[in-house]
Amino acid sequence: MSGLLVKSFDKPEETRPFEQSTGHLDLINSEAGAVGRAVFEPGWHWAEHVKPIAGTDSCQVAHKGYVVSGRMKIVMDDGEEAEIGSGDFMMAAPGHDAWTVGEEACVIVDWQGMDDYAKR
Repeated sequence: MSGLLVKSFDKPEETRPFEQSTGHLDLINSEAGAVGRAVFEPGWHWAEHVKPIAGTDSCQVAHKGYVVSGRMKIVMDDGEEAEIGSGDFMMAAPGHDAWTVGEEACVIVDWQGMDDYAKR
């Protein structure tokens, strides 16, 4: 690999839609793994719009990301919870549910766990 890699989410290598047209995940790939830009539309809820794809009771993907815009509530299986918004850095271990908050899409760039997220 050279010392420089430039890719654009405007031309993703793969796009994975969520159920019921509630958003999508755009992926770009690097030697270090996939990086995703997820757009979660108002009304998106992991339990309703990704759970049927994942086939697990809660999200079993670890996330490390930056919130570009919008808001999201994350609730861990043990009850710990937080609301994240524009400008926030977040990390979530496997075992959580999440949903958008408000009437604005939540856009997150996530560089951990995207290889198989919402993959059919």
